[in-house]
Amino acid sequence: MNEVIEKKKELRQNVKKLLISASFAVLLVLLFCTVTAYAAPIVTVDLGSGETGGQGQFGVLEALLTVVLLALAPSILIMMTSFTRIVIVLSFLRNAMGTQQSPPNQVLVGLALFLTLFIMSPVISDINETAYQPYHAGEIDAQQAVERAVVPLKEFMIRNVYADDLNLFISISNEKTEEHIELGTSQEDLMELGMQIVVPAFITSELKRAFLMGFLLFIPFLIIDMVVSSTLMSMGMVMLPPSTIALPFKIMTFVIVDGWSLLIGTLVSNFK
Repeated sequence: MNEVIEKKKELRQNVKKLLISASFAVLLVLLFCTVTAYAAPIVTVDLGSGETGGQGQFGVLEALLTVVLLALAPSILIMMTSFTRIVIVLSFLRNAMGTQQSPPNQVLVGLALFLTLFIMSPVISDINETAYQPYHAGEIDAQQAVERAVVPLKEFMIRNVYADDLNLFISISNEKTEEHIELGTSQEDLMELGMQIVVPAFITSELKRAFLMGFLLFIPFLIIDMVVSSTLMSMGMVMLPPSTIALPFKIMTFVIVDGWSLLIGTLVSNFK
């Protein structure tokens, strides 16, 4: 009998909870309908048509392209600036010193971002003067603004690219498109190259320079590791890990020679 009474109580409680939930749901639906009835739409998104004739309307293709460009814009800008070389070199430095997570990734990325802003400041100023300000004043449309903004970036990438990498991607492009594109010798001829050739060539050149600088960074720290390990072996301290003993000497050497100033100065001055 007690079990039956308890089950009835639980059933009543569940029914009450269900009724309360249903009433709240009805109230929310009514409130939402009331708000949407009085709300005036500002921008209409027409996903059923591909035309953009109406003001404030976007087709499905335009909406998808806008979302894709917004998602890829940070990556595209990072790969077209000096950020790639700087962050790779800083990562090589941390691995060469053997400090594991010091400096942390946030510090390295932040330093790379601010150095990139410092290096790219002339390019950003040129884009602002030639593309953004005329577009903001209504003198040119969005397409012309994009075409003008690409020019300073392309000039920067061409100044910092290897001719071998440009030749490589020109030959690949000729094979894919069955066209005949040659590498010119003047700046005007190089500016005629498309971004689909300049951007991958620039990224490849940046990776080459970054790995070369990383190799040069490893050499002095490798010498310290060899000296410490040979000293420990000659003293018979085989069980003592050489990396633990070499780490303070690496940090001391890097601080004495003012390594951060030398490295940052080299990174900044290498960009033309």
